[in-house]
Amino acid sequence: MDDPGPGEVLIRLVSTGVCHTDLSVLAGRLPTPLPAVLGHEGAGVVEAVGDGVTGTIPGDRVVLSFASCGACTRCRTGRPTQCPTYFPLNFGAARPDGTTPIRDSSGAAIGGLFFGQSSLAPYAIVSEQSVVPVEVRDEDELALLAPIGCGIQTGAGAVLNLLRPEPGSRIAIFGAGAVGLSALMAAGQSGAGDIVVVDKVATRLDLARELGATATATEVNALRDFDYVIETTGAPALLEQAPSMVRAGGTVAIIGAPPAGTKIAVDVNAMIDGRTLLGVTEGGSDRITFIPALIGLYRTGRLPVDRLIKFYPPQDLDQAVADARSGVTVKPVIRFEAP
Repeated sequence: MDDPGPGEVLIRLVSTGVCHTDLSVLAGRLPTPLPAVLGHEGAGVVEAVGDGVTGTIPGDRVVLSFASCGACTRCRTGRPTQCPTYFPLNFGAARPDGTTPIRDSSGAAIGGLFFGQSSLAPYAIVSEQSVVPVEVRDEDELALLAPIGCGIQTGAGAVLNLLRPEPGSRIAIFGAGAVGLSALMAAGQSGAGDIVVVDKVATRLDLARELGATATATEVNALRDFDYVIETTGAPALLEQAPSMVRAGGTVAIIGAPPAGTKIAVDVNAMIDGRTLLGVTEGGSDRITFIPALIGLYRTGRLPVDRLIKFYPPQDLDQAVADARSGVTVKPVIRFEAP
């Protein structure tokens, strides 16, 4: 691994969440070139910083999130998920000049800086833009916060940053994974009325009810008259049905990512009365302000992210991936040993 270059930070990882975006890359549904070190829900401690880094210093405890350029108008006005370089910086697994900070034992380049971090490893060279310093009690607490950097901020941000439901609103959430359950917990803070969660896995629906769902279902066919539908599964058939389930003026939030190039049919006449399809990336978050806010909600018991997490040692990564794919574990998190 290289030393951190300009604008880069060396992180010792405490933990890293396993996200379905990682699994989609492994399955070839997203365009990240392999081989690469994946992982984009890291939390750890700053070991060293490269030239020009001003936002963090060695010893800082940090949550890692997505990358953006940090210099364009959208980055400078709190909209980094709309940065023109968002997709190449996060999915390219390389620096903007095409180089990478990681090599294999033969010296051949391996993709790094996936989502600005490539954090499924004990150490990572990370983009300064991906680093969010946080105040935590100890490394055990820090380890619990890793998934806030992507999955949790995506679900919670969709509700709190973008949809902002009115009190009494009716919300349907398709998928009770980490993103969907985070959306559920956030919706519970908004004063929403009915919150219906749909999933195929019974244990996830049980957890959804414990976290505040007013109803659960295993199918969407009978659902109607919602103000908001939050689609987290990436299933095109569900997304195609969703506009018919919202009222006039209602919004369908598109979070789940199907394979590249996927298209759905939309009845244009059904959209004319004000229905909206809203694309969501990372919850529309300004990560520097939103991640600490979510940590505050966790500490007050209003966002119990610990209910979603199961820790795995690094040698059980394959099992963590299998459990994520099967739905046995909502949010697997790899817990690295202190040196």
